[in-house]
Amino acid sequence: ISICRDLPNIEVITFSVNGISDLEPLHRCQNLSELYLRKNNITSLDELFYLKALPRLRVLWLAENPCCGPDPHRYRMTVLRNLPSLQKLDNQAVTEEELSQALVDGEEITAPPARSTVENGWSECTAPSAAPSSTVPEGELLSCSLEGTNKTQEELVMKPVPRDTYSSFSSQESDCSCKRSNVLNAILLLMRELDAEGLEVIQQTVARRLQAFQKKELQEE
Repeated sequence: ISICRDLPNIEVITFSVNGISDLEPLHRCQNLSELYLRKNNITSLDELFYLKALPRLRVLWLAENPCCGPDPHRYRMTVLRNLPSLQKLDNQAVTEEELSQALVDGEEITAPPARSTVENGWSECTAPSAAPSSTVPEGELLSCSLEGTNKTQEELVMKPVPRDTYSSFSSQESDCSCKRSNVLNAILLLMRELDAEGLEVIQQTVARRLQAFQKKELQEE
């Protein structure tokens, strides 16, 4: 989900069933109109704080997350109180009566949730800097990046990344390689949502990029 920080113009996001629990990367997606987050690991409705600044958000699917809790009415009222512009919540149309009732029964969210040392929804290598005692060893960072990327590639019938490619990185390169791995993982996940026409566009774009890189390499030689 961290890739969304670099996609301010994206309009529709489908991240259902992805173990996501942190919605902070979405707060820059000012053109977002539809967001599908069903069956993730969003534990607190305080995460809605990051969606309140999205003026065009009209459709949200948040059902089957821990934050929904045991009281469906309180959950729905709280969501609608904080996101009154929604037209559909969890595949159910929002009514004017519900919006009025949400002002009474819903809870206003005024602050972001307390964040743990690990940025949920991604591997430990995306976590912000922490105290030395909580730092994840470099070997574990590279391992989680490699395994996560290869798992996604296997699902898309792609060739796995050789382990020696990762193990050869120095400690100074590990952060950069980890970022590349997460970006690659996000791209591969988003590709699942494309139809044949969309994949053809991706194929053509990749071909042009590869030609440009090859031309640059020839010029440098």
